[in-house]
Amino acid sequence: MQFVIEAALEAGRKIMDIYETDFEVEYKEDESPLTIADQTSHEIIKSVLQEHTPDIPVLSEEGKGIAYEDRKQWNRFWLVDPIDGTKEFIKKNGEFTVNIALIEDGRPTAGVIYAPALDDLYVAESGKGAYKVSGVLKEGNRDPQSLPLKQPEATKANVVASRSHMSEETEAFISTLGETYDQVDTISAGSSLKLCLVAEGKADYYPRFAPTMEWDTAAGQAIVECSGGVVNTVLDSGEETHTPLSYNKEILKNPWFLAKR
Repeated sequence: MQFVIEAALEAGRKIMDIYETDFEVEYKEDESPLTIADQTSHEIIKSVLQEHTPDIPVLSEEGKGIAYEDRKQWNRFWLVDPIDGTKEFIKKNGEFTVNIALIEDGRPTAGVIYAPALDDLYVAESGKGAYKVSGVLKEGNRDPQSLPLKQPEATKANVVASRSHMSEETEAFISTLGETYDQVDTISAGSSLKLCLVAEGKADYYPRFAPTMEWDTAAGQAIVECSGGVVNTVLDSGEETHTPLSYNKEILKNPWFLAKR
């Protein structure tokens, strides 16, 4: 996984160079924002992955126009979000990430998430667990901390929710936790950092009853699952299915899901 880590770190360096400037913001057809940082990160990661694993295809948010007929036979591929949390990047609140995941037979088996502004790195690989490194570039730290960093409490629940996408259904789920726990605290965060908080044990639940795409969640799901948590789909009724999110679907949109410890 070392070359994947280096790809994420190099993309992070370039992203931060742009972050410190007055960059321009464009908008895609779906009205989601796009910056030169998204495109630069995409090119860096794609180049590194193709250099080291030329036989493994790459599906990236900024290169997503690959027809399902061409990718449906993929048993193994890289799934990349060059910047997850572009809205947070534009707001300059630091809560954005670089996400790289390895998908095998529809499941994420390895993941790397790097938060450039926070300088936090998360890495996971099936069978090897998950870990976090803080200060990886600014301090040159390479000392990994195994995830989770803390265990859940019996009487208190921490729920992490989207800073930009809080739905009524999510609010309803949070309110029902009051029937089980004496205290329920809500944490707001952007991008895949929400999944990382679950992996760390700093959040017990991350309900996402609103739209996401496969590249938003794949690396984070690998990190949650390798740390001992789950990321299960949720029906429109709000019922948890106990079926993990799957990948390389014809439509790359995720169903609702619940990540938890």
